[in-house]
Amino acid sequence: MRYPQGGGLTAERRAFRERIRVEAARMFAAGQDNAVVAKRLRVSVRSVQRWRRSWNDGGPKALQSRGSPGRPKLSEALFAVLEQELDKGPVAHGWPDQTWTLDRIRTLIGRCFHKSITLSAIAQMLRRHGWSHQVPARRALERDEDAITGWVRETWPQVEAPRRRSVPTSSSRTRPASR
Repeated sequence: MRYPQGGGLTAERRAFRERIRVEAARMFAAGQDNAVVAKRLRVSVRSVQRWRRSWNDGGPKALQSRGSPGRPKLSEALFAVLEQELDKGPVAHGWPDQTWTLDRIRTLIGRCFHKSITLSAIAQMLRRHGWSHQVPARRALERDEDAITGWVRETWPQVEAPRRRSVPTSSSRTRPASR
């Protein structure tokens, strides 16, 4: 079975499964045995046992669908706040340089929103909102582009060894001239 959301179930399938769990809750309230509930709903006894434990702990609401597991960890409003914090830069948040890493963003999310999100989820969330992965160029501050260009044009051709011409060769080590 293919999952349209890259994992998880479609909304229709989640609703269908929730209806089965709600029906199981009605049967639990009526005093039906786990095996009878499993047979009537055409599910495993183990699932019915798990549902009954949840139903005993939290009632019928405990069997309701919690939504897609792939839903965003931060709402649009919270992501807007996160973007404002990211625009301030890492130095404003106590890091020594101006490089945002996923680990630093995870720490910032923890500080601001008291949420824990995996690095891959953060990367996906940033990509979804148009942020791109960028690696800063490591260049010396004293770098002189004009001097580099001149060296490549003038000095490098003199330093570079000339290429050997292509001539017929022999496979014999002792008599190179023979064929």
